[in-house]
Amino acid sequence: MKQTTRKKWIHDLVLSAMFLALCLVLPFFTGQIPQIGSMLLPMHLPVFLCGLICGWQYGAVVGFVAPLMRMTLFGMPPLLTAVAMAFELCAYGGIAGFLYNRSRWQCVVSLYRALLAAMVGGRAVWAAVRVLMTGVAGEPFTWQIFLSGALLNAIPGIILQLVFIPAVMVALDRTGMVHFHRPHPKEASSTGSRPN
Repeated sequence: MKQTTRKKWIHDLVLSAMFLALCLVLPFFTGQIPQIGSMLLPMHLPVFLCGLICGWQYGAVVGFVAPLMRMTLFGMPPLLTAVAMAFELCAYGGIAGFLYNRSRWQCVVSLYRALLAAMVGGRAVWAAVRVLMTGVAGEPFTWQIFLSGALLNAIPGIILQLVFIPAVMVALDRTGMVHFHRPHPKEASSTGSRPN
């Protein structure tokens, strides 16, 4: 029993390190141009996947560390943006992983529920941090800034996340690396319930 737990812990730790490395590398594909990066949100993908595959604790830690480490190593994103992103990505990885892994059945429907809830929660955390940092930044955080930063500019990235992440999870399920937990047909019909 302890050997299995230890193997799972090492497995999740190695995967988390890989997802952290992806968080550092993927923004280079947008050319480190902030306008393109804020539209495609390349750091969000590995954080969501880490939370879903490894668990909420790993997703939250990778999400918090990634922007700060990237800012330290490469100077992007800027300090105040990196701090707000750290809390935002922490919420993404934590909420998505927690809701998905606590679902009664882990399937595509519960995956979308976890993703959508995490997207809302992460943006709310980002807004709260930006409001708290208003005094430090010296610029007001208005409703228009929230709408443009969290929603309007991020629409391509949100669409990418809603298409790419479930596709990756389905592919990993088919290869056996990640397993969806589905009800047996008899179990679902006897309880009359649907997957969460």
